[in-house]
Amino acid sequence: MLRKPSALLAASALLSLGTATQAAADTPPPAAQSAACTYTPAVPADNFKGIPVFDPVQAAKPYSATLRTSQGAITFRALTDKAPCTTYSFKFLAQRAYFDRSHCHRLTTAHIYVLQCGDPTGTGSGGPGYSFPDENLTGATYPAGTVAMANAGPNTNGSQFFFVWKDTKLAPAYTPFGEVTAGLDVLQKIAMGGEDDQNGPGDGFPTLPVNIKRVQIKNR
Repeated sequence: MLRKPSALLAASALLSLGTATQAAADTPPPAAQSAACTYTPAVPADNFKGIPVFDPVQAAKPYSATLRTSQGAITFRALTDKAPCTTYSFKFLAQRAYFDRSHCHRLTTAHIYVLQCGDPTGTGSGGPGYSFPDENLTGATYPAGTVAMANAGPNTNGSQFFFVWKDTKLAPAYTPFGEVTAGLDVLQKIAMGGEDDQNGPGDGFPTLPVNIKRVQIKNR
């Protein structure tokens, strides 16, 4: 999905914003899915907080994350056992206030049902200064409450992620790394508020502004 609202298949239409168009239906090859957890320097480097060094012991520790937003709180359980590289990165950024005072810049309400966040520039093109491999793709599905990584193709994960607010059919190309445990009603309220269609019908900036005040990490 769409690090530049790109790479997300909406019915038969490919949504793109920026230069390249990425076929979301293309599943990364097995070798890419099993790549080692390495954080590789990449551009852009917006609100740069450094590059994490993976620690498998710390990465295995379960946690939950609560996003305090202008529309209410959303809490998810991190899938540290299934996507350790991804959850370690999210925790690294959250603990350094990377997401604080940012906003969720994209809402889709037709064919696919997601709220996309994690870009400090609010443009859909921002990133943390590094990328890392995909995980947890085998048999991946995207029911309501899924938290997954946005991307611009295989193994291009950065800081952008999305919440699924209604069961959505997507190719298994976006790393699922969390499950919403509280706040699905907040996501649905945001979705019911609509969006401005700036990326096309049913795809744009949410009408109800979703400003992330802070992200709190709680070890479980």
